[in-house]
Amino acid sequence: MMEKQTDQAHELELIKSGSNFLGILNDLKRRPEDAARELNISLDEIKSIINGTKSLSQEIINKAVKIWPINARDFYLVIDDCIHGVKIMRTEESEKSSRIMERAGKPYYEYRDTVMSTTAPFRPEWILELCNVDDNEASNQSVQWNNGHFMHQFTYFIGEVNFYYKQNGEKKIAIMNTGDSVYITPFTSHTFATRKGAKQNGLILALTYGSKLTGDVQQELSSISAELGSEFALDFSTKNSAFASLLKYHKEILSVTTNEIAKRTKISSNNLQEFENGSSIPSISELELIADALNINTRDLLPNDNIENKVKVSYHKDSRKWYYPESKAYEFTELTSTTTLPYSKAFEIEIMGETNSELDIRSGLYQYAYNVGDTQIHMSWALNGKHYTEKINPGDSVYIKPFLQHNFRGKGKLLVLRIGGKIVGDPQIELSNIGKANAKRAISETMQWFEPKGKN
Repeated sequence: MMEKQTDQAHELELIKSGSNFLGILNDLKRRPEDAARELNISLDEIKSIINGTKSLSQEIINKAVKIWPINARDFYLVIDDCIHGVKIMRTEESEKSSRIMERAGKPYYEYRDTVMSTTAPFRPEWILELCNVDDNEASNQSVQWNNGHFMHQFTYFIGEVNFYYKQNGEKKIAIMNTGDSVYITPFTSHTFATRKGAKQNGLILALTYGSKLTGDVQQELSSISAELGSEFALDFSTKNSAFASLLKYHKEILSVTTNEIAKRTKISSNNLQEFENGSSIPSISELELIADALNINTRDLLPNDNIENKVKVSYHKDSRKWYYPESKAYEFTELTSTTTLPYSKAFEIEIMGETNSELDIRSGLYQYAYNVGDTQIHMSWALNGKHYTEKINPGDSVYIKPFLQHNFRGKGKLLVLRIGGKIVGDPQIELSNIGKANAKRAISETMQWFEPKGKN
């Protein structure tokens, strides 16, 4: 069975690699015969690569990057380790990944992996707090702070844990208990410890994840240079300064003056200058006029509705709860989230014992689930006309691909984090503008950009 799955995955990789290669040739306006001549290989080999019957060799890639204005990484695809739509990591497998992290010469954390996938943006960890503190002071000398990290972090608490973080340079502490949660902005210094009097060491599920800046975007910024690339970081400290920064940025990329915008909008130069220096924000009608003058959408000038703290703390007792769907198969408890990441959602889901087989959950986000309860539950899903069912035991973790129809049955409790990754937002709008009819070609090219025999 395992060998069959491996063969199937390899066949899919060849097909995807061939489609990607054809897409590159189309973008470079190279026919297969052009590519064969320039790469000094046979036309049959080019066609075999495109058709997915032959792998793209490193030798061919090396030739291609020398003669074409492309990067080697353009040829490498994400390997799909989740061809059935769901990946599960069992408790026993997680335990085998255990490692003790020391700080200041003493055991500080025990780390364990939970489910990760090559196709998903999160890097979730099970972390036991081995440092025990004797007070609830933010300045406690037993705690050892980190330097912050590049990934966004959602944290779910189990037991009695103190959460320490820095806000505007000041050390702070939050007293956390089971079901509480926090969001931590990248590069925010923080740490965790077990609270005095706890019956056992506190535990956190720390789900770190990349959003829009990882991968290609980070590579692009790096290629521009740190000095120039950092200029893309605008001043979003307040709503006024955010709008001012966006307006100035769009003025610069169009190379228009304030007076020119005044002519186009009939808004006075004085008022426009007030918008640019952050002393006021335009009305909706003024915003529409400015966007039209800059030939952009109004949304391109809109700052976030809320300017939030770098750390958000949510207490379970204060969280919103609701049933879903109409059958009340689940009770959702909303955990911490931030408006700066509108496509990140976190829940505690109580599975209420529904017995029907309906696949009643579907989400257009990547999903991570961890069985935080003490009972076994069942998960069912369907993909490509096939139906699957798996047992999810306490401590097991699950990755679920976007838009996969699934359900959970039995009685128990899950922690669920949903993340949009890089697809939602502007890329989703661009794909939607291309249209569903062409979406599959945008994802995986299937044809040459023109017909050699002609097309009327």
